[in-house]
Amino acid sequence: MTKRLLAEFLGTFWLVFGGCGSAVFAAAFPDLGIGFLGVALAFGLTVLTMVYAVGGISGGHFNPAVSVGLTVAGRLPARDLIPYVVVQLIGAIIASTILYFIASGKADFTLANGFAANGYGEHSPGGYPLSSALLVEIVLTFIFVMVILGATSGHAPAGFAGIAIGLTLTLIHLIAIPVTNTSVNPARSTGPALFVGGWALQQLWLFWVAPIVGAIIAGVAHKSLFGDE
Repeated sequence: MTKRLLAEFLGTFWLVFGGCGSAVFAAAFPDLGIGFLGVALAFGLTVLTMVYAVGGISGGHFNPAVSVGLTVAGRLPARDLIPYVVVQLIGAIIASTILYFIASGKADFTLANGFAANGYGEHSPGGYPLSSALLVEIVLTFIFVMVILGATSGHAPAGFAGIAIGLTLTLIHLIAIPVTNTSVNPARSTGPALFVGGWALQQLWLFWVAPIVGAIIAGVAHKSLFGDE
């Protein structure tokens, strides 16, 4: 169990450090910014690389919503859910802390730019309201967990799960960055929100509720429709 929790910590740390770090440092870098496409790819690559690095140890969740969905589907023992979520949160917070210290070393650094936090309404990159944010996060988390359950099932070709999961997360970000800055992961949302404070903490509830609801629906749907190993 210690090795599994360490793997989840490392994977979540890398997801937040690599994904949010690309948004903070590189998305709008003068003349060479990687933009939405680059950030989306960065999030997908963090998951893809860590699935192959440590996924065989812990299952490669790196996301409280994924852990909830896999628990509902019968893939993760219920007794392991809370420890998984706790270490995922710790990984996300430590990654955000390191990102903050790196970013704050720049003379013109300001948290007013959002620090890769998720939001809706006036804090949505595209100005989308709460209802849009809630729906997109539920639907995309549902799809994400369905892909994870399918790609890691005994019926799927062996060895390709990481690619499918990483590319799915990339596509999810391409869809949702303009709406919410893309969460589908409560730990990823919590880390930056703790530093931004204010509005980010006030809106954080949505980025726990919506991904977990989507994950629960996926867990129930996959178990009911396709069974489980």
